[in-house]
Amino acid sequence: MLTQPATRTDQAIASVADLGMENRTIDIVLANDAHGAFVWGVLDRLLDEPSCSVSGVTASGFAAMEAAVFAYGLSVGGRRGARTALANFWRRVSHASIFADGRASLLRSVLEQSIDLEQIRAEDCPVKLGVMVVNARTDAMKVFTSDQLSIDAIVAAATIPFLSLPVEIDGDIYWGDGDVLQSPPVLSPEARHRLVVTGRPSVFTTPCPDRSLAASHCVTKCAPVHTIFDSRYRTGAPLLLRPWIDWGELTDMRDRGRQRAADWLAADPLRTDATTAAGCERRYV
Repeated sequence: MLTQPATRTDQAIASVADLGMENRTIDIVLANDAHGAFVWGVLDRLLDEPSCSVSGVTASGFAAMEAAVFAYGLSVGGRRGARTALANFWRRVSHASIFADGRASLLRSVLEQSIDLEQIRAEDCPVKLGVMVVNARTDAMKVFTSDQLSIDAIVAAATIPFLSLPVEIDGDIYWGDGDVLQSPPVLSPEARHRLVVTGRPSVFTTPCPDRSLAASHCVTKCAPVHTIFDSRYRTGAPLLLRPWIDWGELTDMRDRGRQRAADWLAADPLRTDATTAAGCERRYV
């Protein structure tokens, strides 16, 4: 975990408005087909952007662990705390993978060292976390949020079906590989945009069903969907199945994620202007 005491710092609660900048609040969706180290790079770059804040993260697959570390780091140390927590988490993954007997024991051990679950579940946590899992008996998808969140739920999301045993939670068994893109999360009240980090360019972009209303009054709370995807995700996917996870390869993928996020931010996709009340035909849920 971080070395800071388990209390929110001034940096964690300072608003962007205090810096004299426009607050651009987003929700993030981390798909299970995006390699974890690429996701790390995207989150790391977003943390450098003072005018961009994150109100909620919904994640599936290994990214669920990163989302939990991200939320914990923000809670106890603000942006700097989140960056430190993510870097420490990945160093633990790289080091522990050399010695771990099984992937499930590795995931649980690293996660328990990296977060304090109560900080994430607290009402004043700056990021609301949702973790998607799949029922191993019925194939039904389920999202754990708020007081339902547990170490077991996060580990289950990161558990690869059939390669590891499912995780038992409240008398049922779950594992990961849930397609979060097939079940769009509800946009948080603070967010005006949704960013999807995925391994493929096609994402859920269902046109708003109520096109008769102005976007600012849409009852479905639709929002523009932005996508950052890794065109080389297939070359990185086998890394999570190796007993040895090389630090150099991980940081290369992190840097690629940072660059893709930087390219996205350079296009100023979150700019607010007078045309936001246009019809919903170009907005998505």
